[in-house]
Amino acid sequence: MAAVWQRRRWLVKVIGLGVLASIGMAFLIPKQYTSTAQLMPPDNQTFANSSTLTALSGMGGGLMAVGGSGGFMNQKTPGATCIGILSSRTTLDDIINRFDLRKVYHSNLFFDAGKILLKSTVIVEDKKSGIISISVTDRDPGRARDIAGAYIEELDKLVNSLSTSSARRERVFLEQRLKSIKEDLDVSSSALSQFSSRNATMDIQKQGQATIEAASKLQGELIAAKTELSGLKAQYSDDNVRVRTARGRINELQSQLRKMNGAGEDLDGTTLQSDQLFPSIRKLPLLGLTYYDLNRQVAMQETIYETLTKQYELAKVQEAKEIPSIRVLDAPNLPEKKSLPHRSIVILVGLMFSTLGGIAWIVAGKLWELTDDSYPAKAAGLAILRSIGRRDAAAQN
Repeated sequence: MAAVWQRRRWLVKVIGLGVLASIGMAFLIPKQYTSTAQLMPPDNQTFANSSTLTALSGMGGGLMAVGGSGGFMNQKTPGATCIGILSSRTTLDDIINRFDLRKVYHSNLFFDAGKILLKSTVIVEDKKSGIISISVTDRDPGRARDIAGAYIEELDKLVNSLSTSSARRERVFLEQRLKSIKEDLDVSSSALSQFSSRNATMDIQKQGQATIEAASKLQGELIAAKTELSGLKAQYSDDNVRVRTARGRINELQSQLRKMNGAGEDLDGTTLQSDQLFPSIRKLPLLGLTYYDLNRQVAMQETIYETLTKQYELAKVQEAKEIPSIRVLDAPNLPEKKSLPHRSIVILVGLMFSTLGGIAWIVAGKLWELTDDSYPAKAAGLAILRSIGRRDAAAQN
């Protein structure tokens, strides 16, 4: 202690230089900001209602929870499962891509950028409450907040996408079945539409009834016209205008009746002739068979489609109930104060090391002076010093 006291001025200078160096180092270290979010994982009952836990556990197998919360596979609780997902390669790669962290971290590899991101992230679970805290440290406070939010979004996305609940399987099946039925319905509707347009058929039953009624009316008019013609021929000659008019009306009515009855038509043909507006009575039964077959297919597929649509909506509601939801307690905050570096600690560490280093130097120097030159260690040291001295002198000459 006497030697230290004697060289106290020198020690004070060393301590001062050490403190100044630590102050400079403290202010040269970049500022770091930490954003924290808290969330509640899905409860055990929610996971028990589906096989989501098994799927997610398989995804995160072997991962260690970030922040020292223990082995993931050792405790398959919802919280441990969520922590395993958050530290998985899939989550890290998505976040690295979203924020281009390879450029931020000056790393060419996803693996290296992932290690840096993991070091900047602390994810812990409170064993009593089950609350998970996600803390992200970054030089940019906004980026720290956004990365913490991205962890929550990725967790929610992966939990939803990897859910293998029965409701999800049912929803996927119904979705595929609806797509198939919709295609069949479109084809059948198109076929019915083309057939109806080509043959002027809309409702065969009503259309046939109306056609028969029209034919009966024409038949009645034809009988009345023939009766009128008989009366006119009894009074006038065949060249009379009224007789010719009545005969022309009878010919027109007969022509219309022949068209409506389909006299002379090819029953195998399914297309209307150019001078026909509606199918004839002879063709209606044949057209009706095809029309009712097409219409029955459309009606059946519409019924199936409507039923499957209702079941599909119910399956989506049930799936939404079974999918584990991530409940955010505290959204990621925008840090207002830096979290690192702790400049006071850096200065105190510099003060401590400069003080101890100065004292150690003084003590070592005093012990060197008190040691006899013949002591092997000192003799070897002196020899080395003389050799260095001679080498320096030779180099100067």
